[in-house]
Amino acid sequence: MWNVALLTVLFVTPAAIAAADVSMETMAYGGWPNCVRLSNGRVDLVVTTDVGPRIIRFGFAGGQNLFKEYAEQLGKTGGDEWRIYGGHRLWHAPEAKPRTYAPDNGPVTHEWNGSTLRITQPVEASTGIQKQMEISLDADADHVTVLHRLINRNQWEVELAPWSLTVMTQKGRAIFPQEPYIPHTEKLLPARPLVLWNYTDMADPRWTWGAKYVQLQQDPKATAPQKIGILNTLGWAAYTLDGDVFVKRFPCVAGGEYPDYGVNNETFTNDEMLEMESVGPLAPLAADGGMAEHTESWYLFKADLSTDEAALEKQLTPLLAKTAAPK
Repeated sequence: MWNVALLTVLFVTPAAIAAADVSMETMAYGGWPNCVRLSNGRVDLVVTTDVGPRIIRFGFAGGQNLFKEYAEQLGKTGGDEWRIYGGHRLWHAPEAKPRTYAPDNGPVTHEWNGSTLRITQPVEASTGIQKQMEISLDADADHVTVLHRLINRNQWEVELAPWSLTVMTQKGRAIFPQEPYIPHTEKLLPARPLVLWNYTDMADPRWTWGAKYVQLQQDPKATAPQKIGILNTLGWAAYTLDGDVFVKRFPCVAGGEYPDYGVNNETFTNDEMLEMESVGPLAPLAADGGMAEHTESWYLFKADLSTDEAALEKQLTPLLAKTAAPK
């Protein structure tokens, strides 16, 4: 059984280790010498261990990285300044400075049990919270499960929500589902909250507000940031770029108390990237070891997705049928 406080690296060999048809190998990537790559021969992901926890790459093997990489920050370690780096990271919500922006510039431990890679960050000195990810790549499907865990190492209770943020690369388009249509005569109560920030501009041309989908285009020439949050009961969001489609599935806990006016799904974009974010419910973490967990399921597909809603629905529906909410 794993010990959540374990800080010993359980392997150091650079050789690939196979679990079924999934290979694990240590490798240099982006200037960091000690990254870990998981691959099933069709898709792969790369996890940093010199900083983190962070998944810096995800895509089809030999293909484009759908995750943003900040070239000027690749390979950097140490220091007290928080760096975005790119890729996928774990935060705790609600957002506040300096608590949320605790630097992750130091090494993390990694453990491989033959099927799952566990990444553990030392306890954050400024918060007393320890971050952990468990990453499992299916051998026979282009599917990754990422379990996010926040552990309270303080001697007092802490309330927070696990917050997983995936920084997508430039020029792609994010797609979020609208709630199913119900006529006014059949339902009078609202379907869900839509949360705006002070800088949100609903007239910005990057937004497409449709009847079935909300779409957000990343534009390297548009410098003004945009952000919204929604309560996404359908539990999915997608990102498409040059024929690759990334689908993220996440839970919506009935009765859960979510931060930011009650949303479990947020998106942010500027001229450099687009973030796809899911959030778990706020939870009290007991002193000395209380934890909160939040799981995402990731899928990759090959498809050219239209911006037209009718065509998009026909293209997306069979893809979504191949996905499932995390257990």
